[in-house]
Amino acid sequence: MKKHVLFAGLFHETNTFVEQTTGLREFQIRRGEELLGGAGDSSPLGGALETASQFGWTILPTVDFRASPSGVVQDQVIETFWDEFSRSVEPQLAVGVDAIYLVLHGAMVSQTFPDVEGEILERIRRLPGLTNVPIFGVFDLHANFTPRMADHSNCLVAYRENPHTDARRAAQLAAALLEKSFVTGRIPRTHWQHPPIIWPPTGTGTASDPMRALERLARQIEAESDDIWVVNILAGFSFADILETGVGFSIVTTGTESEARAKLAQLSEFAWASREQGNVLELSVEAVMPQIFSESRGLTVLVEPSDNVGGGAPGDGTGLLRALVKYGARDAAVAINDPEAVLKLWDMPIGSKTLLPIGGKGSALDPGPVELSVELISRSDGKFQLEDKQSHLASMAGDSFDMGRCAVVQHKGVLILLTSHRTPPFDLGQWRSQGINPEKLSVIGVKAAVAHRRAYDPIAARMFWVDTPGPCCSDLKTLPYRRVHRPVYPLDDDFHSKF
Repeated sequence: MKKHVLFAGLFHETNTFVEQTTGLREFQIRRGEELLGGAGDSSPLGGALETASQFGWTILPTVDFRASPSGVVQDQVIETFWDEFSRSVEPQLAVGVDAIYLVLHGAMVSQTFPDVEGEILERIRRLPGLTNVPIFGVFDLHANFTPRMADHSNCLVAYRENPHTDARRAAQLAAALLEKSFVTGRIPRTHWQHPPIIWPPTGTGTASDPMRALERLARQIEAESDDIWVVNILAGFSFADILETGVGFSIVTTGTESEARAKLAQLSEFAWASREQGNVLELSVEAVMPQIFSESRGLTVLVEPSDNVGGGAPGDGTGLLRALVKYGARDAAVAINDPEAVLKLWDMPIGSKTLLPIGGKGSALDPGPVELSVELISRSDGKFQLEDKQSHLASMAGDSFDMGRCAVVQHKGVLILLTSHRTPPFDLGQWRSQGINPEKLSVIGVKAAVAHRRAYDPIAARMFWVDTPGPCCSDLKTLPYRRVHRPVYPLDDDFHSKF
């Protein structure tokens, strides 16, 4: 008998330290049959739908809301999602629902709900006819996992790689585990633990420890017991200030709670012993800039985590741009999100020269726009196909991305790509779509922490992380946390862990 599986998505990584809120118009929304159009693309939803078809499930599509990382989500978004989801569910209940599959992020915060995913999962459990229906799905490695998320789901599978090159595979694994549940009749439960640790995104790459070692330990634990279906290592998202912000672990199992708790303690103890290793900080941009002018062949990549677009920052910080100008960088490029600047340039002839205020509008931490004499090089609609369908950007957007209307200007030796939509620098198609060959540059500035590495490691001769003003600062002690559980490392000193 065919299984009927309800599909939905709610995806947003929320930075509670940026000033702007995120409204309904920032979300891409697919309703009903529109969801099925993503089948086979590079996104987690595309992977899950493809696997569902292979298993012969009847897919019951409802609604999918997704937006790029940004500020606190307006409550209207949550209530609109819930209204549309619950209305979509009603006719499906008459057909019969065997399971629910969700594509989530895990670090979504709204004006009223600090734990959006937990709120939505609990609401689903309260719907007549869905109280005991298994809930499976996929979510981001940077989730701030909560007790409500554990209590009201059965099996959520996290990405295992950062950059998120495996997001589609993780979604397919979650679907395969749901099929396992159908075949065996066993329905797992989720257990969770949160050691008192917060790591900045710069410390959460899985190519290096402590995340590399934690992922290895997780796979060992999975191999030790047939009852354990999946072990999730959750790096947390340090810029979403909620009670459970930070590192977490979840174990999905049909075994005993005591066995799960013992393994969770093992993971937490390992993380605590490695806590300093994950607290990765940068040198000031002023300390780094003189080094890039020493003799070097090839491309130097300057990484600016404080304005990390993939972490919800405005992407218009001027700290790195100012440094490139001050130190007279040649054959350099940086992308700045500044729709106002693009608008001023839009009707000018190519080759025009003008005095243009650039960036510095999105965060009070930035000193403000930098006024530069620039020449207009090109304009475009900003749409591009991803070169790498396994990139971190593919996990967010699928096969293509829209930067909005774009303009490329030049100030002396620095090319500036001005975009109208914030664009995470995770795919080299961003540059090539604008007629810029990144391999031929000497310096590129990227507003990221770790996720850019899939694209830039293969072409970079060297890479420096620099500290500039911005809302995604890696020095977490500088951020105004109000909700996070205390004490917690590294915000508090000299305390003993308790988990």
